[in-house]
Amino acid sequence: MKKVLVIMFASLAMMASAVSYAKGDATKGKALSASCAACHGGDGNSTNPDWPKLAGQGEAYLTKQLLDFRNDSRVDAVMTAQAKLIASDEDVEHIAAYFASQEATSGTADETKVEEGALLFKGGKTSTKVTACAACHGPTGSGNDPAKFPKLSGQHSKYLITQLKLFRSGARANDAGQMMRNIAEKMSDPDMEAVAEYISGLQD
Repeated sequence: MKKVLVIMFASLAMMASAVSYAKGDATKGKALSASCAACHGGDGNSTNPDWPKLAGQGEAYLTKQLLDFRNDSRVDAVMTAQAKLIASDEDVEHIAAYFASQEATSGTADETKVEEGALLFKGGKTSTKVTACAACHGPTGSGNDPAKFPKLSGQHSKYLITQLKLFRSGARANDAGQMMRNIAEKMSDPDMEAVAEYISGLQD
């Protein structure tokens, strides 16, 4: 039943968000993104696994995250400060458009965990009522930008694990309808590690 409710919420979010695409200018965004490069790389492909790859991420999702950092709906010591330095919400949209327009580099996976991770990603885990990641993020992890569900494929596994743990603890709480918190609270550390490794190696 809970899995059905999660999928229903996901569908409603997609419909509600379909009219709210970000409308940034990638050229303007490139000029505004210099301060982002230190952590995320000039083209959004970070080399440090603590910091997410932004290249190829959905424009609407990136816009939402930056706005959430700006209004304290999502809190991180570094990103909250950086987001609040952006001059305007319009500039946020431009920066998001720039990184969305870039091509993401491939990730790598720990092959010893990929099989278990694939099962979780594609089918969930019925014993603990964990919903399949693919239900919202797509079978290849490409995400659903109208619904502001992020692209996951190729993302650093370390970053993914950190975010899952933040959702599980409630320290990150900017997910629509508490969908990610409800899922993450049912996941063990090994579950998170396995699915993160599978996702990191996915090619969308």
